Amino acid sequence: MKVDKRLAVQRGYNNCELSKEKKKKQKKNKKKKSSMPKVVQKLYETCKQVFAEGGADFVPSPEDIERLRSVLDSMKPANVGLTPDMPYFKATETEETPLVTYLHLYECDKFSIGIFCLPPSGVIPLHNHPHMTVFSKLLFGSMHIKSYDWVADRPSSANESVSSSYLPSPGIHLAKIHIDSDFTAPCDTSILFPASGGNMHCFTALTSCAVLDVLGPPYSDSEGRHCSYYNDFPYATFSGDTRLLPEEDRQGHAWLEEREKPDNFIVDGAMYTGPKIVET
Repeated sequence: MKVDKRLAVQRGYNNCELSKEKKKKQKKNKKKKSSMPKVVQKLYETCKQVFAEGGADFVPSPEDIERLRSVLDSMKPANVGLTPDMPYFKATETEETPLVTYLHLYECDKFSIGIFCLPPSGVIPLHNHPHMTVFSKLLFGSMHIKSYDWVADRPSSANESVSSSYLPSPGIHLAKIHIDSDFTAPCDTSILFPASGGNMHCFTALTSCAVLDVLGPPYSDSEGRHCSYYNDFPYATFSGDTRLLPEEDRQGHAWLEEREKPDNFIVDGAMYTGPKIVET
C-alpha cells in the first residue's frame, strides 16, 4: 500500500516532522509494495535456473524441485494481480459450458509460465503432458483434480507386460488413478513428471479458482509434445478385464481412450496485467 504524502501535509506534518513510528510504517508499506513484482520475477529466475539444462523428459534434481516448489507455495493471487471478482471468474447464464481463460506470463524453449482462470463448474478436460515436468499452484478457490499414470506392466506381475489380448479394444489402455480429490487454497503445489505423478489430469472448478502452471519444457507439436485428450472409463466397463487385476485393485484403475479435443472446451486468451517479468 502506498502512503499518500498529502495526508501528512493535511494533518500539519512534513517529511522532516514525521515521527519515527510513522516513518517506519511508511518504509514498511513501501517495501511491501516494491516486493510485489519481485515474487513473479523470482519465479521466472528460479525457473530459468531449474530448467537451464532442460528438454524432453527432463526431471529437475530433488533440490531444484523443492526450490521451485517453495517459490510457488509462497505465491498469492495479489502477486500476479488477480482478485476473485475479475470477469474471468464469473460464469454467465448464457454459457452451457463455462469459458476458461488463460493468462500468458512467459514462454521459452525450456519452460513456460501461465495461469488458468476458471469460473464455478469450469472444466479443463482430461489431458496429458508428454515428456514434461509440470508444477501447478492453486492460487485461490476450490477444485477437484483427477489424475492418472499409464500402467506399463501388469500390477500383479511387474515382469509381465500387458498383452494386447487383455486390452478391451485398440486405442484403450489401462491407467492407474494417482489423485481423485478436492483441493482448496492455500494448499501445496502439485508436481507431475513425464512418467509418473499423474501425468494425465482433469480440473473441475468447485468455486471460481485460478491455477498457475509451470511447464518444463512447454508443449511443442514440432518436437512431439502434443496435447492429447482422453475419455476415462471405470475398470469394470469392459468384459474380460477381470483377468488383469485382482478384485481389490480394480477401484484404483481405469481405462483411457484418446479422443479429439472436446468441442465444448474453449480457452480464451486474455492479457496478463500483473507485475511484468523482466528477461535476464
